[in-house]
Amino acid sequence: MNKFHKVLAVMGVTLALGACDVDKTEEGEMPDVEADAGELPEYEVEKTEDGELPDVDVEGGEMPEYDVDTADVDVGTKTKEVEVPTVDVTMPDEEDEEEDKDK
Repeated sequence: MNKFHKVLAVMGVTLALGACDVDKTEEGEMPDVEADAGELPEYEVEKTEDGELPDVDVEGGEMPEYDVDTADVDVGTKTKEVEVPTVDVTMPDEEDEEEDKDK
């Protein structure tokens, strides 16, 4: 879960880069990975032998550190009074509808 938080933090920094001044303060490094060769199964219409997955040892890497100066954003609200017009709707009478049908 700790790696998830680091990835989430890096994603947040990446999204904010458009409005930020970023100075890299430390180099990162790739993780060390050791993999032993495994065996793949051989096939000739019939399977002739079982396969085996390789053994993999992985050590965590290190993300670079950044100093980030973000934009200063002030958010506020204002109350305004707006006059809304009233709308009167007059529905046609049944007699008017019948007259329109006869035409």
